Amino acid sequence: MLQHRAIKSRASKRRNHTAAGILFALPWIIGFLAFSLYPIIMSVYYSLTDFNMFQTPKFVGLENYSALFQDEKFYKSLGNTLYMTVLGTPLCLVAGLLLAVLLNQKVRAMPIFRTFFYLPSIVPLVASSMLWLWILNPQYGLLNNILQKQGLYQPNWLTDPRFTKPALLIMGVWGVGSIMIIFLAALQDVPRTLYEAAEIDGANALKRFFYITLPGISPAIFFQLIMGIINNFQYFTQAYLMIGSSTGGGLNVVSGGAENSLLFYALYLYQNAFNLFKMGKASAMAWILFVVVAVVTAVVFKTQDRWVSYGEE
Repeated sequence: MLQHRAIKSRASKRRNHTAAGILFALPWIIGFLAFSLYPIIMSVYYSLTDFNMFQTPKFVGLENYSALFQDEKFYKSLGNTLYMTVLGTPLCLVAGLLLAVLLNQKVRAMPIFRTFFYLPSIVPLVASSMLWLWILNPQYGLLNNILQKQGLYQPNWLTDPRFTKPALLIMGVWGVGSIMIIFLAALQDVPRTLYEAAEIDGANALKRFFYITLPGISPAIFFQLIMGIINNFQYFTQAYLMIGSSTGGGLNVVSGGAENSLLFYALYLYQNAFNLFKMGKASAMAWILFVVVAVVTAVVFKTQDRWVSYGEE
């Protein structure tokens, strides 16, 4: 009898603990259901409708998807986004890794240098973008003034379609502080004994870098690669502000810049949703982007067994 009561008491305590846990998690659960799960489900439905936020959605099936695959701007935006993903991601990884290697040396005042290189990454994106738009201004920008003094060609970074995306790449390299910090932490986790053994065997600095350093930090490279791909597929803010700057300060919200060279996928999605009020088309674009990112990420994950080395392996 006493054993039966003890079992009932423990079961009652477990139920109370479970109820208390659910109660504490309830604000997050409500937020997730209302602001994440519900919008995701509704976006699937809206992608199959003609919806402009002011009228009742009208079911049109796959017409939004069909219209997108016949839309030249859709392919242009996808091409611009792939440009930033294919070139911008490795460029930022290489820049961040080189900085991390330099800042991993044992010299005086190294914490100060690390702080200086990390600071740009904590500047708000809009503020740093506006700063770079001033630097890249073709008339009075700092970069063109330096090029002029050196007798070099001064591009029109903001309106020439040949240089608008390279300008964005320059802006991206300036903010690699967060990438640098993660690489720096990974570098300091590589066992020093491996370098000492390699030096005894006669390996030079280049061989030590390729055969010890890179394999040792490959998990960090893999993480940064995945995050870089995902972020670049959602590239938006810098292009949006550059278009506004190139149109004389007023945001020409349905423009893609010179010859649509700045029409990135996320920007075109935004224009369809909030400027043209084509919510159905915008929802279809969002799901296409989700599928593309998921496929690319899955492919990268599939390759990790070939080049990523974890500590226990």
